Amino acid sequence: MATTEPTTRRTVLQGEPPFTVDDLLRFPDDGNRYELFNGSLLVSPSPTPMHQFVSLRLVRILEDAAPAEFQPLQEVNLRVGRRDFFIPDLVVVPAAAVAETELMFRPEDVLLAVEIVSPTTEARDRHLKRAAYAAAGIPVYWRVELGEGPSIHVHELAGDEYKPAERHEAGETAALLAPFEVRFDPGALLLPRT
Repeated sequence: MATTEPTTRRTVLQGEPPFTVDDLLRFPDDGNRYELFNGSLLVSPSPTPMHQFVSLRLVRILEDAAPAEFQPLQEVNLRVGRRDFFIPDLVVVPAAAVAETELMFRPEDVLLAVEIVSPTTEARDRHLKRAAYAAAGIPVYWRVELGEGPSIHVHELAGDEYKPAERHEAGETAALLAPFEVRFDPGALLLPRT
């Protein structure tokens, strides 16, 4: 599985496309983040420092607001199926699921999935992951757009698709109700610690 520094050497991957999650578990620790969508390999570098900063800020906001039965976590393994595996930037899961999960969460454990859009993941976060998380039954998906001030696009599940996003911009208070009540200005995600 992935580490934090990419390498320039050539990586030889175990297995043949379409890949399975079992194949993925045999991949070398070469600095890349590997995800699977219907057996197709999605590869991305480790998150940038700004991406990590925003993720950490959002975890703190969610932890401060979360009732004890909910736990926000960063970059967890999410096994959706035999050939689908994702690493959301942030999730909220029931606290009990943390103790019961060894390596990978199941979609039914995830109450909220969050992706922070980076230049290398725009299409995945805006389209592919939104559709995959909806198909997996994840009730709420937030997409954080750093280039918009930042803004948060909130998608709530209706049937097997997400409703059109509700957009919350920097400078306004987003009052969100799911998976629990939380209020914050998306602009706070970029503010330095005080």
